[in-house]
Amino acid sequence: MTSEPTGMILEEYDREVDARGLACPLPILRAKKALAEMQSGQILKIVCTDRGSVRDFQAFAKQTGNDLLRQVTAETEYVHFLRRR
Repeated sequence: MTSEPTGMILEEYDREVDARGLACPLPILRAKKALAEMQSGQILKIVCTDRGSVRDFQAFAKQTGNDLLRQVTAETEYVHFLRRR
């Protein structure tokens, strides 16, 4: 068993998008593209460094009907988990 540093999370997901260093709207656009290629019910993990991504993904989930399962801030990274509708 491995131990994770504080602030890290272990979560099952089907696909990951690395949007570190990208500013709005690029993290949303990358997530939208990934979700379009996924099956209903699958989970997408998006890792961002843009502080505004927290609000952006909340709005994105409401607009698209995808479930925003969790948002986690770990130091300078913002991790979002979306379930494909």
